[in-house]
Amino acid sequence: MSFSSNVKEELEKVVPGPRHCQLAELAAIICFGCKIGKNGNKTEETVIYSENPFVTRKYFTLLKKAFNIKVNVNKVLQSVKIIDESGCMHPLSGEINPLLIKNSCCRRAFLRGAFLCIGSMSDPNKGYHLEFVCENEAQAAQIQKVICSFEIDAKIVKRKKYHVVYLKESESLVDLLNIMNAHVSLMELESLRVEKEVRNFVNRQVNCEAANITKTVKAAGGQIEDILFLQKHYGLSNLPEPLRQMAEVRLEHPESSLAELGSYLNPPVGKSGVNHRLRKLGELARHVGGTDQS
Repeated sequence: MSFSSNVKEELEKVVPGPRHCQLAELAAIICFGCKIGKNGNKTEETVIYSENPFVTRKYFTLLKKAFNIKVNVNKVLQSVKIIDESGCMHPLSGEINPLLIKNSCCRRAFLRGAFLCIGSMSDPNKGYHLEFVCENEAQAAQIQKVICSFEIDAKIVKRKKYHVVYLKESESLVDLLNIMNAHVSLMELESLRVEKEVRNFVNRQVNCEAANITKTVKAAGGQIEDILFLQKHYGLSNLPEPLRQMAEVRLEHPESSLAELGSYLNPPVGKSGVNHRLRKLGELARHVGGTDQS
């Protein structure tokens, strides 16, 4: 299964204890996972239309616990009328009653139900993205408001006829999974995130080391060319003692770093001193070359 399916499978098993939380999650499932239709007698009914089995199982579980329903499972899943005291059907296309998600625990339950029905999450190995695909702006705005109440930055984008609430920061995804009580998925995401960060850090270090080695080899090659030119056209014996010793050490150790070259000199010299002498050799080689050409 995909990572998103794993999250939903875990959320399906999280059943809140307090009845007000059960009602909040059930309201989200009804709002985002049901539609009003007509049965054979042409009476209105609400029908679960999600193809996700986690939604239907969670729907029945919450109905049974919140209303103590003990009838045939299929009958409950097929038709549950949602009516108010006047006998009118509640609309399922708008936002749910804010009173149902007044408490923080109820908002957590609401987000669980919403994610089960209309949520999805990309594979963390490929990228960080979590979204809720809503049919209208009112639903998207309510989900965004609930997520933001936990100090998580959620944005809305219009995608064709849908309004999508999305998160793209890995920290935000971790926080939201924690809020929805998807702790196993959270740990898996954290593990993958740490692994990716370590892998990226190692890659950066390797690339940095490779770049430094390339730079060192290129610089050493230029220095050796200058010294060989001076040896042929000027003579190393004509160099001042510090430069002559530097030239000979560089020819003997073509792959050594500046610090290593300095340790071979007598007396030893630091990196800045080695760099200064090699620069002097380069300047002299260019000067000798210019004199020869003239």
